[in-house]
Amino acid sequence: MNGKNISGFGKLSLSLVFSFLYVPILILIAYSFNASKLVTVWGGFSKQWYTVLFNDDAVVSAFGLSLQIALLSSAMSVVLGILAGLVLARFGPFQSKSLFAGMITAPMVMPEVITGLSMLLLFVEMQQWFGFPAERGVLTIWVGHVTLCMAYVTVVIRSRLVEMDRSVEEAAMDLGARPLKIFFQITLPIIAPAIASSLLLAFTLSIDDLVITAFLSGPGSTTLPQLIFSRVRLGLNPEINALATITVLAVTVLVIGANRVMVKAELRRVRLAAAT
Repeated sequence: MNGKNISGFGKLSLSLVFSFLYVPILILIAYSFNASKLVTVWGGFSKQWYTVLFNDDAVVSAFGLSLQIALLSSAMSVVLGILAGLVLARFGPFQSKSLFAGMITAPMVMPEVITGLSMLLLFVEMQQWFGFPAERGVLTIWVGHVTLCMAYVTVVIRSRLVEMDRSVEEAAMDLGARPLKIFFQITLPIIAPAIASSLLLAFTLSIDDLVITAFLSGPGSTTLPQLIFSRVRLGLNPEINALATITVLAVTVLVIGANRVMVKAELRRVRLAAAT
């Protein structure tokens, strides 16, 4: 009886949690097909706001810029995160290792307002002293996003490297394989699921960031979160609901696809390990 009660309570708690998380999203999706301009009043089914959205040059331009920055930021964050993770996980104790680890993970715990403001002051001083960057825009936003995302990527990669069984690498070294070949042919495939996860995490953080972007953007470099925030301040718009619906669907497809790829890769790795 106690087990049934606990099970029933667990199901109820799980239902409440999922309702709290996903019912607002379902309501948003439903109202993206609302014919009325008033987002709180149902005026019938219509797809007009999707037509308006695709014909909105400002939204299309902002989305393209956000996508470009997110792709570049996530790619560079993964490269730097792998290097930092290798240093923290594989290198023995060295001078200032704790300081290095703290500096890498500092953007995770530091308020984004402070990060954005400090980077803005840095770029202003660099412009005065060296004339670079000439103006704030895509480059400055990209640097800010890499700084933020690299911290999360490093934590994920480092955790995977720490728990990884190094016997395979040691066996390859005993057989005469060079460190670079071991990394690309053994280490990299083993940590591939962690790399994929950190890549998705960095992409999401970059395309969603508003605070750091607000400090580092300039004229003609308005990202999608900035555009949405500026329009929502003037009132709720059904066009934003349509944009949010497309974003939710795209993220859902991306996450499901990435999850299937990672599961297949992990199963393949387990089979190969069992075969050897």
